[in-house]
Amino acid sequence: MAGRGHGPDFVEALARGLDILAAFGADHRVMSLSEVAAAAGLARPTARRLLLTLEELGYVRSAGGSFELTPKVMNLGLAYVSSLGLWDIARPHLEALVARTGESSSMAQLDGSDIVYVARVSVPKLIALRVEIGTHFPAVQTSQGKVLLAALPPDQVAAALAQPSRSGLPPSIGRPDGQLRDELAEIRARGWALADEELAPGVRSVAVPVRDGTGAVRAAMNVTVHAAETTTQRLVHDHLPALLTTAGEISAEWAVWLSRPHREIARRPEPGSVTA
Repeated sequence: MAGRGHGPDFVEALARGLDILAAFGADHRVMSLSEVAAAAGLARPTARRLLLTLEELGYVRSAGGSFELTPKVMNLGLAYVSSLGLWDIARPHLEALVARTGESSSMAQLDGSDIVYVARVSVPKLIALRVEIGTHFPAVQTSQGKVLLAALPPDQVAAALAQPSRSGLPPSIGRPDGQLRDELAEIRARGWALADEELAPGVRSVAVPVRDGTGAVRAAMNVTVHAAETTTQRLVHDHLPALLTTAGEISAEWAVWLSRPHREIARRPEPGSVTA
């Protein structure tokens, strides 16, 4: 993976460190030095130095010659989500939606050709796929991904889909460009997207956009059901209206939050304390 930077200010060492972190996942929670080096596309000595640096910083731990991430890695992603204020705003609305529908609901954002989950409230269901905060799925196979892609100009859609998926799932059979373009146009016009067992058997979902104060689509949220329990008609007729209402409420509150006058002032030193 190294060596792909082109700008004069590109820091290769930083990119390699991020490659190390990205090499871990649900199927690779614990890896040896050789496995990390192979997954990140790095020479073994380089991978070793980076792992030891990340260990000293607290992002990686080692035991018995193997390495794994620590919970501190979550701070990197949570800092982004927290900076948006989105989770604090969305949580009570997601919880109310789940209580009303009896189905799981999640929020995701676009990450290259994938979606990445940034918020979730779930109910116990026998769904074929495990979903956690930070999980990646191919965007074109998910209702949330379709909503997010539909909000992009055509050139940005092509650029996003040209990036390799980080989901770890086998590549799906691609659909013709014209078919995808027509589907995204329809989604853009009606304001919601459906994914009917496209990601995995038994997984059916509907998704809608979440917007900021300018009206730009910044995230997508869904309701996910088991196909054997809930028909497409019921999903659209019963759950979609509640989902649209919830997304509208979150968007409105988020717009207010983003427009708030806010300034952080450094705390004054305690009396008698010494500052450098």
